[in-house]
Amino acid sequence: MQMPEPVADPIIVCEHVTVAYGGDDVLHNVSIRIPRRAFLPFVGPNGAGKTTLLRAILGLIRPRRGRIRTPFAHSPPGYVPQQKAIDPLYPVSARQIVAMGLHPRLGWWRRPTADQRRAVAETLERMDLARHAEKTYAELSGGMRQKVLIARALVGGAEVLVMDEPASELDEASQQETLEHLSRLNQQEGKTILLAHHGLDAVVERADAVVMVDHGHVRVDRLQDLFLRRGTPAEQGSQQNGKGGDTS
Repeated sequence: MQMPEPVADPIIVCEHVTVAYGGDDVLHNVSIRIPRRAFLPFVGPNGAGKTTLLRAILGLIRPRRGRIRTPFAHSPPGYVPQQKAIDPLYPVSARQIVAMGLHPRLGWWRRPTADQRRAVAETLERMDLARHAEKTYAELSGGMRQKVLIARALVGGAEVLVMDEPASELDEASQQETLEHLSRLNQQEGKTILLAHHGLDAVVERADAVVMVDHGHVRVDRLQDLFLRRGTPAEQGSQQNGKGGDTS
């Protein structure tokens, strides 16, 4: 399915993409066009295929059928994995983690140049992390860890940032702060933001459209159209509470 309206200048295009693990199709015939500077949540239940679709877009998984067009060959994306993908006991500082974001351009064995070291320092400052730069990952709060991972994705100058559940395992205040940082990067710096997210409530004010992923089937909805059909999140909660009985 296409975006709800034609996309004149898409930065990413998926055309009839099917992704399989072993012999089982996980995503079925996915066709979407993602515009530049989109803030686009990928929403669906656990196991629906959100992360699989994002990994296919990143090129980490090869589709069984169809094709995906991205600018990543000449402009690598910034990828923010789930926090649990980083071992908190690994003895590296916030500064060192951010510097890892230079590796797609620098390679693993070359030392950063003076300009690249300056880019790390500026990115730490930009994310309000400068005073925490020498702390180890284990010493940081959940919200600070997420900011460090976002800074790592940003430092290489990525145009597209791909986030795998960036607000998971955070308290509500840290979730809101993380999403606000991402929204600011989108609105003020023109970054294209793709993020797997568990629900709509937190992204209602930040996104115009959402990729709905449900057991391998994908569609793109404008949020205003979605809520016209289903009601706002608050209205949905009110309707559920009004049903009575056991809601656990």
